[in-house]
Amino acid sequence: MTTFSIIRYAPALADEWNGFVARSKNGTFLFDRRYMDYHSDRFEDYSLMFYREGRLYALLPANRKGDTLQSHAGLTYGGLVMDERTTAAATVQLFSELNDYLRAQGFRRVLYKCIPWIYQQLPAEEDLYAIARTCNARLQERDLGTVIIQRNTLRWERVRRRALKRAQVAGIIVERSHDMAGFWRVLCDNLAAKYDSKPVHTLQEIELLASRFPDNIVLYVAKKGDDILAGMVLYVSSQVARAQYSSATPEGKQLGAIDIIYDRVICHDYAHLPYFEFGTSAMADSNAINESLVFQKEGFGGRGMCFDRYEWEV
Repeated sequence: MTTFSIIRYAPALADEWNGFVARSKNGTFLFDRRYMDYHSDRFEDYSLMFYREGRLYALLPANRKGDTLQSHAGLTYGGLVMDERTTAAATVQLFSELNDYLRAQGFRRVLYKCIPWIYQQLPAEEDLYAIARTCNARLQERDLGTVIIQRNTLRWERVRRRALKRAQVAGIIVERSHDMAGFWRVLCDNLAAKYDSKPVHTLQEIELLASRFPDNIVLYVAKKGDDILAGMVLYVSSQVARAQYSSATPEGKQLGAIDIIYDRVICHDYAHLPYFEFGTSAMADSNAINESLVFQKEGFGGRGMCFDRYEWEV
């Protein structure tokens, strides 16, 4: 007996989708369609909405790539977005019916990202149980993130404390800013010189998103006089402040400009949130970690948390 009606997302359903995200137990602003749709030209959106007894029960942000349904490839994390009414038994049935639906639509495989537990306002791992039991899902990729639990912080390592002191002695000032273009020049120059790469977002994209989510996408800069020596873009949700982008000029690195920003956001402005997340540390196109980057994050008291992706055949 079919329990769920599965409908592919369409723009006319944006308000219903966004309303569910806002009241969900594990959704963040990244799943709001005003965020997701900024790069709609890059992906064939195949997000799904699950209805039970005429009421919206769950969402799956996703895109199609050939015969594969992916937890949306344009998002850092993903998975089934649920609310407090979700039950384990119903979620098992949901994934069974999802597989039937996907076969009928010509899909052969699913790549599934998890929503990390730090983003959950209530326990929300019914999906992990369901994909193991119903889908025979297997771990496809595991990336390493770094997280601080604010109620149980660790002392900064000596190298980080000394860098913070240098910044304070140098008179570096940290402030919230709207000068995304000024920081983007620092970021792009650093990525080009160090990794021969570019930010995931263009300047125009990050400015658009920050204008749509001014309370969730926040820029801090460290300045000496009028010069930006470092900056950090934070993604702020109800549970987590995440360092989405951070970068410094050569002088800023020498003077500890990043360290004084971290002091401001971790120890003061966002100390009230349960978690601070530094992002993942994989080398480009590799499962190997960037050891120097992880070492820096651990120096601020961060410790490891996994970002997992699963796959299964439908």
